[in-house]
Amino acid sequence: MRIADILRNKGNSIVTIDAHATVNALLCDLARHNIGAMVVLDNDAVVGIISERDVVRRLHERGPELLSTEVSDVMTALMFTCVPADSVDSIAAIMTERRIRHVPVIEDGSLLGIVSIGDVVKSRIDELQSERDQLESYIDQG
Repeated sequence: MRIADILRNKGNSIVTIDAHATVNALLCDLARHNIGAMVVLDNDAVVGIISERDVVRRLHERGPELLSTEVSDVMTALMFTCVPADSVDSIAAIMTERRIRHVPVIEDGSLLGIVSIGDVVKSRIDELQSERDQLESYIDQG
């Protein structure tokens, strides 16, 4: 299975945030969309990713004034990305090794989507269920 398959199944809705938005605005958007991370854009260019984890860690360091800070001051700029042709297994391994939960999907400089660890787990469960169904069908025919 490829990353393109995950995007096809989950749809291509992408929630992003401007690099100059406040952390407070970010938290409102994360809650409204019930998501854990957002890709950060500056003039329509991908410049980073920010997650709930990033905010919690910085909140511990900086206190409540963090809420008025720009997202660009809190985001992770050096992020791992993937392309639609990447295998889900290879991205799962990287997510596990690097302890990351969200990977933007970029091709030819365009943001196509974001894949979460939940998406990866769901795809693996679906794949296992399909294999199980095929085996049961084979046994029943035997």
